[in-house]
Amino acid sequence: MQFVSDPPCSVKISKMKQRVRWQEPPLTARLIDQTQLVIEDGASNSDEFSFLVIGDSGCGEHFDHHPQRKISEMMLQHLDQTNFVIHTGDIVYQVGSSEYYAKNFIYPYREFLVGGENPQSITYDRLVFNLPFFCVPGNHDYYDLSVAWGLLSQITWPIRHLLQTKFDLDVGWHGSYQGQAYARAFLDYLLDLNLPQALENHLDTYYTAKIGDRRCLRYQPGKFTCLPNRYYRFRYGGIDFFALDSNTFNEPQPLPHTQEGDALRRKLLAQYDELEQKKQQMLAKSVQLNAQNLEQADQLDDFQGQLNQIEETQRDIEKRLKDKKEQVDTEQLDWLRDSLINSWQATEVRGRVLFFHHPPYVTEATKWNQGQTLEVRRRLRQVFDDVAQSIGELGQKRSLVDLVLTGHAHCLEHLYTENTGHADAYINWIVCGGSGHSLRRQRTQGSLLSEDFSENGEKLVGRSRLFVGRNGQGSHKRRPYSFLRIDVHGGTPTKFVIRPYIAERHKHQWHTYSLDAFIVGDR
Repeated sequence: MQFVSDPPCSVKISKMKQRVRWQEPPLTARLIDQTQLVIEDGASNSDEFSFLVIGDSGCGEHFDHHPQRKISEMMLQHLDQTNFVIHTGDIVYQVGSSEYYAKNFIYPYREFLVGGENPQSITYDRLVFNLPFFCVPGNHDYYDLSVAWGLLSQITWPIRHLLQTKFDLDVGWHGSYQGQAYARAFLDYLLDLNLPQALENHLDTYYTAKIGDRRCLRYQPGKFTCLPNRYYRFRYGGIDFFALDSNTFNEPQPLPHTQEGDALRRKLLAQYDELEQKKQQMLAKSVQLNAQNLEQADQLDDFQGQLNQIEETQRDIEKRLKDKKEQVDTEQLDWLRDSLINSWQATEVRGRVLFFHHPPYVTEATKWNQGQTLEVRRRLRQVFDDVAQSIGELGQKRSLVDLVLTGHAHCLEHLYTENTGHADAYINWIVCGGSGHSLRRQRTQGSLLSEDFSENGEKLVGRSRLFVGRNGQGSHKRRPYSFLRIDVHGGTPTKFVIRPYIAERHKHQWHTYSLDAFIVGDR
């Protein structure tokens, strides 16, 4: 039986369009661009600013600690010097359910929310942020829970709770309803405005900012902090930020019905069965552990993290084994291409930052060869190549984008691409996915990333310059959770000073510290 299900890309796209009433007549008549916003915080024109980055945070308490809350408390120390927060996705585990927003988002980040002094009074669909909070959906924010699993989870919960011998699955009766909870929490959910006059009044109140000849949403911290769409852009201090929904262009290509494709199909099926056996062994061992014992609580945390990792790998295999080609979100990719070209042609823009969930480059143990990683990398390369061809000499002396921020891999990592043969070369890629959920290790192959280009064989395409994830064994095991502070300097080319902050769990104690800052932004 499937524990969770991931809606097809076509469903994600259509449902999200309905929720924001994508390009319906009242919006097109007002020349409203539903992919842009203007931040009204009094500081968006300053060429020096700072922002924080977190990702893959959305879990509740672990068995004897709460890493997400610990990271949040560290972030609060930077609040006076911070202009906004970026979240790279997986905001609420395990299945993006509205039931878990209070426990897994509102309570841990209560100081960032209006009314946070009484978090129990805040509902997930009425969030207003004191500080701009920009997010993208992760895969878990789209997941759904089967009816059978929901019933089983609720029926067995009292017994498991009393015995303290359970996985804390972070699930209730249902899942995200195909991303609906995320949309209600963070997007301007125009579908609720049923009466024409109500919609028109709303548009004439909140969509009055002007960019060129188009109107767009006014983002007002402390008053109105909804996002216009699941993918969007904004400008701050002369830097263009592009937020993407990578869940709709990450479907792997179907395997070809060739000798080579059939061999890979058999290999993937064998891997799937091996993972299933490992999962069952892990579940059998877990029922013998008691979460009230600190050492056994650590083991349960490890088992839960490994179980999630196994199921994620199995879902990736299932996607690769599909014979039917899934719809690809070409509309979003075309938007990104055109928006990047527009950004390069705007003389007042001095830099570009992308953020989304699935990393194209990563050395975490399971991600590099996943079908979804390959597809996101392939799709972005095509967009970048098209942009580079269009802008010509404009982009020859600088990287096409200054910085790419992602999550999904439960670690903190800084990678740099070498000459890939494409326009995604010489770019700094940062994975910030270690802000709360069970951490992952680096792959045994190490920090160098090579790619098979068939006719030309394998070629070095990138290298990891920093990896912070689970490490050590037994009593030496360390769990370093993380977030970033990024300070943007004035001038062109822009320099981004990146400071990693760590809350490390070791021997049932917290140890907080920062790593050396590093500078990115030009070759």
